[in-house]
Amino acid sequence: MERELKPWPALWALVVGFFMILIDTTIVSVANPSIMKGLDLGTDYNAVIWVTSAYLLAYAVPLLITGRLGDRFGPKNIYLIGLVIFTLASAWCGFAGDMPGGGIGMLITARVVQGLGAALMTPQTMAVITRIFPPDRRGAAMGLWGAVAGVATLIGPLLGGILVDTLGWEWIFFINVPVGVVAFILAMRLVPALPTHSHSFDILGVILSAVGMFLLVFGIQEGGTYDWGVIWGPISVWGLIIAGIVVLIAFVIWQAMNKKEPLLPLPLFRDRNFSLSNGAITTVGFAVTCMALPLVFYFQTVRGLTPTESALMLAPTAVFSGVLAPLMGRLIDKINPKFIAAPGLLLFSIALFLYSRMLSPDVTIWWLLIPSALMGIAMSGVWGPISATATRNLPLNQAGAGSGVFNTTRQIGAVLGSASIAALIESRLAVDLPKVPGGANVSEASAGTELPQFLHAGFTQAMAEALLLPSAVALLGALIVIWWAKPKPPAWGPGAAAAAGPGAAAGAPAGAPAEVGAHGSHAAPVPVDAVAHGSHAADVPPATDLAEGEEPPHGLHSAPVAD
Repeated sequence: MERELKPWPALWALVVGFFMILIDTTIVSVANPSIMKGLDLGTDYNAVIWVTSAYLLAYAVPLLITGRLGDRFGPKNIYLIGLVIFTLASAWCGFAGDMPGGGIGMLITARVVQGLGAALMTPQTMAVITRIFPPDRRGAAMGLWGAVAGVATLIGPLLGGILVDTLGWEWIFFINVPVGVVAFILAMRLVPALPTHSHSFDILGVILSAVGMFLLVFGIQEGGTYDWGVIWGPISVWGLIIAGIVVLIAFVIWQAMNKKEPLLPLPLFRDRNFSLSNGAITTVGFAVTCMALPLVFYFQTVRGLTPTESALMLAPTAVFSGVLAPLMGRLIDKINPKFIAAPGLLLFSIALFLYSRMLSPDVTIWWLLIPSALMGIAMSGVWGPISATATRNLPLNQAGAGSGVFNTTRQIGAVLGSASIAALIESRLAVDLPKVPGGANVSEASAGTELPQFLHAGFTQAMAEALLLPSAVALLGALIVIWWAKPKPPAWGPGAAAAAGPGAAAGAPAGAPAEVGAHGSHAAPVPVDAVAHGSHAADVPPATDLAEGEEPPHGLHSAPVAD
């Protein structure tokens, strides 16, 4: 049954699930000390960091293929399947400490399954935005999507702190169950079933990308554990890292050689803004994942704050980002997005640098709210502009693939950020902490609780030094977005008609661009995979972007939205 598409209710329905899975990338950070204590991990900081890294790795590796699955079987169907997996895995995470044979190993395993569910969901949210919002009206939608991404990654520690203090660390996972049920009902009712496209699946590409990412991340994160030397027999830390890089290079070469349908569609990178946006979002994912861990450890182990109190120290970031991001989204369609994103990333870098310089064992705690507020202002101008710029020129039939690539690069940044900050913290603690009687760096009794007074200065110094890493990476992101090209005129939607002139929508000469989706009395406010045809032909995506034997979609009525 054909019905009018309502893009904003559909977007809001998807945002609920998207918010939930992004919160889980950072909510664990504030609970790490409690998890260490609850699961009797002693001083094994690296083991508890794998609770986050395992999720991020399982989230990142499948994103390329899950984007294609959305194109092939429909983004709504894949989103709902992923939501069910994510919700059930969340319950498993909560019970991991109490189940027979449970413990840190089972929690990490459950987080892997949770990450796979998130990987199925995420590309579908962005693909739906790309397919139901015209390019010149996508900024407001991406502003909302970006606000959710920014607020979720920053409000996670706040929500986690409240749950840990009141109900226990298990509830940072149990809370996902009712939210997942609500998200499922909303998606079933409000998200349209969009037309599908035939795709083949690059199995070799999946294997190469998965193996390469695992070797690289495992080598970086476990390097400190093995003193950057031999792990077992001929296997060394640097051997794993180099092997991971070699496998990833082989993956890219295979994508270039694959004449059928590669997992990573390299032609998408011919668009300058798509390529640069992927680089920029990688730096954002890296920096955001990096910055929370040193701050939370400082607040709790040096200043003795509770999880809730430590999370409240980051509350200004979430508040400013959430309030300002939708306003920035409205500007994206009116001015060049780089004039928003570049200052935003620069301010983000400055805020992290300010944090690094201000941290000390006895600094007045309220002063640390200033860099937190600056970070929120900065992040409001980061997520939306980068996302909108990346997807603006995507052909409609490549929406899933392009969204998968974009989300993959973001998650790769997050995975590498998590692994890198773990290695950096461990190395700086080894240098900065004084030795205690018996030769240890940190007393066994201090794990997950406040440190002894004589360790405060060294621990704070290590956390301050660790914050310089995300600061530098955010600055790199600002340098990348400066090179964005001026956005191209939209190929379809109201902006295309406006650019074509007053005669475009009716009686225009053959070959003139026209507003797509406004065909007589049956005009819909927003087209679904709409590409103008006949005498009103718009800029149709090139045939090379279509699968073999596939025709481009022809207007609104050729691809009705199914109930």
